[in-house]
Amino acid sequence: MSFEKPPLPRERRRTTRGLRPIPELTRDLVAQLRRLVSSELALFKAEMTAKAKAAGIGAGLLVAALAFVFFALCALVATAILAFALIVPAWLAALIVAVILLLLAGIAALIGRASLKRGLPPVPDDLKQELGDDVRALKGERP
Repeated sequence: MSFEKPPLPRERRRTTRGLRPIPELTRDLVAQLRRLVSSELALFKAEMTAKAKAAGIGAGLLVAALAFVFFALCALVATAILAFALIVPAWLAALIVAVILLLLAGIAALIGRASLKRGLPPVPDDLKQELGDDVRALKGERP
């Protein structure tokens, strides 16, 4: 009696013929990852450059618009002073308009300070939680 094992079916036979060695596969993987990261960085840089250029043009136009608004407001202040000067002396008209402007500036400063306090520190409240979730996901743990 012979105790020979019957041959395995073709799909179950292990063979390394035609397969590349692991060090070569690892080198290829690292090279592909480098190419992927560098191409993604190049794409990111190109997109950010285009967006920065558009944002710069937009910011410049907004500054120009604000300059025109500033001068228009100056003209309106002069108009208010001249209108009050028809009723009271010119120095009193200028003083009344200046006091009104100072009151408006004070109110805007108080509202701005309160808003600024709500926005500080400029760190997302849930950033620590999100980073912890990311670390757990990378480790393979479920959140």
